[in-house]
Amino acid sequence: MFTLPLGDHARLRPLEPWQAQEFLAHIDRARVSVDPWIPWATFSTDLDSATASLQRYADRLAQDTGRIYGIWLDGTLVGGVMFTRFDSASGVCEIGCWLEQAGEGRGLVTRACRVLIDWAFRERGMSRVEWWVAAGNTRSIDVARRLGMTRDGVLRQRSAYRGARHDSEVWSVLSEEWPSPGEVSEASGTGVQAELDRLMRVFVGAFTNTGDSRPDLGVIRDVFIPQGRIIANVGDEPVIYDLDAFIEPRQKMLTDGTLTEFCEWEVAERTEIFGSIAHRFSEYRKSGFHHDKWFEGSGHKTTQFVRTPSGWRMSSLAWDDAPATVTE
Repeated sequence: MFTLPLGDHARLRPLEPWQAQEFLAHIDRARVSVDPWIPWATFSTDLDSATASLQRYADRLAQDTGRIYGIWLDGTLVGGVMFTRFDSASGVCEIGCWLEQAGEGRGLVTRACRVLIDWAFRERGMSRVEWWVAAGNTRSIDVARRLGMTRDGVLRQRSAYRGARHDSEVWSVLSEEWPSPGEVSEASGTGVQAELDRLMRVFVGAFTNTGDSRPDLGVIRDVFIPQGRIIANVGDEPVIYDLDAFIEPRQKMLTDGTLTEFCEWEVAERTEIFGSIAHRFSEYRKSGFHHDKWFEGSGHKTTQFVRTPSGWRMSSLAWDDAPATVTE
């Protein structure tokens, strides 16, 4: 049986009926957060029903119409990803995901979904991968965005749950839109530039909490190598963070009311690509409420990238802020 490393001591491998006891224990832990979004979790309430849930996907695997995979973190099943629908004749498939709290904030689902999408496009020649999600499932919608998907539309009151009708959003990515590090033309660098642009958008977008947007700094682990460093050089001495030290306090600030309606965006950049390494110098702006006082700011970032077996990743980032403008 194959197993693929996802980083952070996590692994991806098939989830099969013989693992029903482990699957049931996991679903019991995840039920509160998973049950509203994944109907089959509702029906996995004992060993027989959990086995039946996995058997349905085993049958789909045999028919080449679906597949299911688990995510193990430090040897414990914490979530998974699946092809809920796989139609090789039409070239269209749909993927989904779920995760218990113990696996959150590490980017595991995003990494696992990339494995499935990459396989669907490169090995099976699929043309379109879809992501169907209840309109209120913000965490799942955030994953679709991180995967570079486009929202195609909303199907109003498509699904029913506990007596209420819910809208469904449809997101998708096409084969020609999916980045391929191995097929990039190094002469022009166009494909690499697009991927570096995407990584920067994901990084900057992780902080946004305007309107209904929910900040998710865990995605920073997706765009950085595990050994990455982030450096604030805004005072007398630089402050050097590893990923955990950088993410945790900022996630707190963006969710506890300290920093609200915050948004940061890149306004100019210069990127240089040299084979398997790259550098980007960016100018950015930002705004929001800090302790209920409106501020606007700007600054510059310098970001280094390396090409890894999993694609391009950031290796380090340093920034310097210009003095912020505060409105009383």
